Order: sequence, then C-alpha cells, then structure tokens
Amino acid sequence: MGISQYIKVIGRGKDGARALTREQAADLFGQVLDSTVTDLEVGGFCLAMRIKGETAEEMAGFLDATHTRLHRPPGNSNSLTTVVLPSYNGARKLPVLTPLLALLLARQGAAVLVHGTATEDRRATSEAVFAALGVHASRSLAPLAAGELAFVPTEVLCPGLKRLLDVRRVVGLRNPAHSLVKLMNPCAGRALIVGSYTHPEYAVSMADTFALTGTHALLLRGTEGEPVADARRTPQMEAFRDGQRHLLQAAQDGPLASLPDLPRDVDAASTAAYIQSVLDGERPVPGPIALQVEHILREVRCQSTTQTAETTATPEVSPP
Repeated sequence: MGISQYIKVIGRGKDGARALTREQAADLFGQVLDSTVTDLEVGGFCLAMRIKGETAEEMAGFLDATHTRLHRPPGNSNSLTTVVLPSYNGARKLPVLTPLLALLLARQGAAVLVHGTATEDRRATSEAVFAALGVHASRSLAPLAAGELAFVPTEVLCPGLKRLLDVRRVVGLRNPAHSLVKLMNPCAGRALIVGSYTHPEYAVSMADTFALTGTHALLLRGTEGEPVADARRTPQMEAFRDGQRHLLQAAQDGPLASLPDLPRDVDAASTAAYIQSVLDGERPVPGPIALQVEHILREVRCQSTTQTAETTATPEVSPP
C-alpha cells in the first residue's frame, strides 16, 4: 500500500488516528528507509507519528523493516554475546560517559558495539569522545572478539535510518527513528541491547516493545538519554530475557551523601581526559556505572549459560 494511504490512517490527530498492524508498519517503514517516497511524505509520516505516538506493534513492525535492511557485522562465535550501546543523545549538562561504560566492559572481556550519530549540533557526542581517546569510528563491519570495542556510525549500518534521523534538524521534532535506534539489534549474532529513556512514557513503550519482540536487553533511565547510568544516582535497571521482565536494580532514593568528581566542562576533550583518568586508576569509577557494568556482565553470562544449556541438552527420544 502506498504511503499516502498509511498517512491517512495515522494522520487524523491524536483522537482520530488509528494504529497500524505490525505488518503495515513494516511495509510503511520499509518504504521510508528505501527512499521510495518524497521528502514531503516523509515529513508527513514523521509529524503524524509524533502527534499520534507509536504502539508496541508499530515499533515491532518498524524494527522488522529495519532489521532486514541493516548492514550487520558478521556474527561472533556461538558462545559470545555482543553488548550493544546505542549513543544518540550526547552531552547537554552532564559529560557523556557512554565511552567510559564501553571501555570498562571491554576491559572485563565483553565484546562491545557502540553505534550512533549526532542528532543535535550543540552536544558533545560519544563519537567525538572516542576520537579524543584514540578510538576512531569504524567504516567497515567485522565481528568483534572478546574484549574488543567498536564505534559504528549509523550510516554504516543503514543509510536510510541516518536520513530519517536527520529529519529532526529540519522539523525540530523527534520521530520514530529516535526510539527505534535504541531498540534495534545491529548484530548478526547474539546481543544484549542496553536501552535507555528520558521520560517515563518511553520506559513503558520500550518495555512493551522488548516484551513483544522477545529481546534480550537491559533498560534504564540513562544520563540525558544515553545508555549509561547517571554517575550521581543509581537508576532502576531491568533486564528483558527473551522478552521476560526482571528487576535487577532498584532506584536509589533519598539525598545524595556525596557527588562524584565529574569534569565541569562537557566538551569531548574534557570528558576524554576524565575517562582516561578513571581508566588509569587516578579517579574511582562512579558507583552507579560500576553497578551497571556488573549487571551487564551478569546478563551476558546468563545468556551464554542459557545458550550452552540449550545446545548441550539431550533431546528426548520417543519410545518405539
């Protein structure tokens, strides 16, 4: 069905719009990603969805379309789970410490894939911080070994998705792509998606989508939308194991006894210098981030243990 027919369904305002089925959403989003529609139609889609809001079924359909179009790195070995950190918000008031989380995980033997792109010009990005640390963006896709880290720009994974994210620079509003990149699995093999949200309504929609799609993920309210715990206060953290929800960490309540020694400036150079000092042991790892590392590594081990058990299980033999 042509995109104009879909826009008639989703574009009738907050009360008059109807939700799409998963199959319809996949068809619509595939047309957008394939650039077979005009810029005006893309803008109409983005504004209509911004007013209506996405259902879990629609997000699942958008993911279906995206996953069939991703240029994914070749799969890792069957025993290795890749930790995926979507980094799209950058630093506004606090330093972007997603690179610190990624480097700590890699130091502990995890394979870590960070993907992202700048969605606003005035924010320091993980890509810039990584570059200041000597970790440069990958322009080709390769499997990651244990302890390896890569930052992959969105356009390498899916050029159409990058174009859709850039619509925000024109219309000034988010669209479904900004949620989708925090839900998608860019790996051909097993992965743990670390999803983050900024507002409570996105916690609900992301959880519903993880549950519907049977994803293995960790979900938390990240630092200004980044997938890293706020260095000042431990947020609630939940795991989704094949879509089943488990509380891992309760949110920290009450007044803060102390504040971490964070850099005052949030530019890439200052943030990189702080991260390097933590990695060198000159400063402590902020407690909430250390807890997040523990939970992620535990989930990686959990998935590996489950996979091993399923692989080695003796099949039942029916009696003759």
